[in-house]
Amino acid sequence: MENNTSLQQQLLEAGVHFGHLKKKWNPKMLPYIFAEKKGIHIIDLNKTVEHLQETAAALKQIAKSGKKIMFVATKKQAKEIVSECAKKVNMPYATERWLGGMLTNFNTVRKSVKKMQSIEKMLGDGSAESLTKKERLTLGRDKDKMEKVLGGIAQLGRLPAALFLVDIGHEHIALAEAKRLGIQTFGMVDTNCDPNKVDFSIPANDDATKSIAIITNYITAAIAEGLAERQASKDDEGEVEEGNNELEAKAKRMEAEANAEGGRAKRGAGAAPSAPGAPKRRTTTGSRGPVRK
Repeated sequence: MENNTSLQQQLLEAGVHFGHLKKKWNPKMLPYIFAEKKGIHIIDLNKTVEHLQETAAALKQIAKSGKKIMFVATKKQAKEIVSECAKKVNMPYATERWLGGMLTNFNTVRKSVKKMQSIEKMLGDGSAESLTKKERLTLGRDKDKMEKVLGGIAQLGRLPAALFLVDIGHEHIALAEAKRLGIQTFGMVDTNCDPNKVDFSIPANDDATKSIAIITNYITAAIAEGLAERQASKDDEGEVEEGNNELEAKAKRMEAEANAEGGRAKRGAGAAPSAPGAPKRRTTTGSRGPVRK
């Protein structure tokens, strides 16, 4: 409980409890509103802590299973925080703008990513040297434009398993695409949004930089834990496998030695009659026909 209290204190200091003006509220947020002060709704931080921990636990399990979680935040005050957190745990992110069809038209977006990577390769390995200066400049500009929008999903080979959104109202296109594809959704929900639109909602102020930072960092720490546990279990499996391989090798060596011993014993048995000094057996038939006595 002490831990929860200190987390609640941190959330309070970061201003996570400040909602929107009363006139801008969404009635579905009523269970998460603690009070109203000077025309502004105050979010119940007990509910925030509860939902934050629940969300973190779910995302930790997804990370532990080796699936990808995509971070989405195109709001000016969230961009930098979210992209840095996503990079820390090597997860895909979209912080510049959401390209329509980034999920629903994933194959086409992948083609654009491949094009960007091939331009990067050309400019990097010197194969663009044969082009004119103007063409090289154009290629460089194209690459920069694409990098800005697609850089965060360059390593994403298939659709992510989950989306973490900052301000579900602002990211409604991403949310709609995820819903259509059955991708799990997690999001920071302010008092002007419908918390039922996401699978896991965190009632919180989604406009203040400090509030976005504390929630996103908490989520990122949980994902990092999940990844560390996955690595640890992999290492354990590796050790077990190594032990099994050693046992197998030992068994093979013993088998080979036993076969070698058996072979020597057989050769020894076959060689006994023709040992030096042994009487030769006279056959009754031979190449010259039967021997007459």
